[in-house]
Amino acid sequence: MKQWLSAILLTLICLQGRAQKVYSVKYSSEADFKVFVVKYASEADLKVYKVKYASEAGQNDGKWFFVDYAGEAGKKIYFVDYLGQADLKVYFVNYSSEAGWVDNSKKHLLY
Repeated sequence: MKQWLSAILLTLICLQGRAQKVYSVKYSSEADFKVFVVKYASEADLKVYKVKYASEAGQNDGKWFFVDYAGEAGKKIYFVDYLGQADLKVYFVNYSSEAGWVDNSKKHLLY
């Protein structure tokens, strides 16, 4: 029983942490969703903090770790040039405590 619970717990931890590991693709057709970087935090759906280490990646809380290979990513994103092309508007913050959702209706994009 303990092994079974341990295996489930480990799987859940891996899946949750993986959701915030992102990879920036070169073509929009490869992306899970498209992202536009806004100029002001008030315009964002999500305020993002780029963490330095994969172990710091959040659980759908705006703490992103950019991986080097698409296979390592929980989500593949494409940065668009125009707001109208985006599925998600993000604003990059300077402190991890500032990261988080502004518009919860977009949370499903990172699950």
